[in-house]
Amino acid sequence: MLCQNCGKKTATTYIKTIVNGRLAQYHLCPDCAREMGYGNIFSDFGLDFGNMLGGLIGGIPGEQTPRCEKCGTTFEEISKTGKLGCAECYRTFRRKLLPIVQRIHGTTKHKGKAPGSSALRVADPHHQIIAVKETPLEEKKRLLKQAIEAQDFEQAAVLRDEIKEMEQHE
Repeated sequence: MLCQNCGKKTATTYIKTIVNGRLAQYHLCPDCAREMGYGNIFSDFGLDFGNMLGGLIGGIPGEQTPRCEKCGTTFEEISKTGKLGCAECYRTFRRKLLPIVQRIHGTTKHKGKAPGSSALRVADPHHQIIAVKETPLEEKKRLLKQAIEAQDFEQAAVLRDEIKEMEQHE
């Protein structure tokens, strides 16, 4: 397949983005991908020729590479494979992973398959993942939306009135 941008070279990079619910797919050659800002997603990890050469020679004497306590994976292994060894790796390498997750997904807030259900978010001060609790008002709004989708307009009217009352008391 040819690059959709220049139409000259073979497309080797496949970009898939979802913005405001709209899916966009691009097949790009390496040059066009780099020009459009879709370079190597692991470029911020510090993988360059100097680091590779240092790794071959043995690195800095006395320097220990941080490893996940549970599976023993290093961040360098994660950056090479693009896969984490276990769930503990997220905690161990959180500070290095957050900017990457932010850049790839556009947010560090996990919404799952159904946004607003049992969502998780990253609490910035301590970089910990915590469950997002649904407030009673949010629950009523969710139930209202479900009632409208099910065309249960009597229930929707009751929920609408309850929501208005709850908003007035806030």
